[in-house]
Amino acid sequence: MKLYEICFSPTGGTQKAADILSKGIADKIQTVDLTDHSTDFSAISLAGEDTAVIAVPSYGGRVPAPAIDRLKSIKGNGALAVLVCVYGNRAYEDTLIELLDAANDAGFTVISAVAAIAEHSIARQFAAGRPDEADRKILAEYAGKIREKIISGNTSQPSVPGNRPYKKGGGSGMVPKPTKDCTQCGLCAEKCPVQAIDKKEPKKVDGKTCISCMRCVSVCPQSARKINAVMMTAVSTMLKKVCSDRKECELYL
Repeated sequence: MKLYEICFSPTGGTQKAADILSKGIADKIQTVDLTDHSTDFSAISLAGEDTAVIAVPSYGGRVPAPAIDRLKSIKGNGALAVLVCVYGNRAYEDTLIELLDAANDAGFTVISAVAAIAEHSIARQFAAGRPDEADRKILAEYAGKIREKIISGNTSQPSVPGNRPYKKGGGSGMVPKPTKDCTQCGLCAEKCPVQAIDKKEPKKVDGKTCISCMRCVSVCPQSARKINAVMMTAVSTMLKKVCSDRKECELYL
């Protein structure tokens, strides 16, 4: 079985969950990085006998817009798809239903979906260390059940939670800015999924283009990109009310 892991994971949490599922489904995995703005996604074409694990984070209960656009450019050609949405222990709301619609539009045959939890990309104290060992065990069990469904030839589409029309999307307004420790190495600009950072002058950020994915924060070798401290405190206080209780992974077959 040839398996494609098609993943949008700016800070690595979504990738971790996707890796666990992918490795439990197939031995050989070909990766497609949806955060790579330089890739021509329209040139990627799967075969009907292939399988794809399509993994995205949930941003405010929606799929990040660049991930949707890039996924829709890929030619699914009837390949089986396992959808994965990863969230920071708050809620994933319309993420799975939006991802389902996008995968169908791209020509995939959706046979399963998973909601998983990873460390919150902005307020990292929430779901810290997740997916943890308990999550890994559960996701590995899910992978076994998904593999069984694939082998059985059952291509039924699962029912997933969410609403159409989707909830209103919008940026969080959390735009990381450089501190005095910035050496202008340019790595953040190179790795930004939406090219919101000026390559010639990395201290310049286009706040309207930024999707608050925190990729620049996670890759900076000097730890020199930060969110405004007052905003971080406000967000952490708000999230504490809804992120304190541990959420668990969910499987839709």
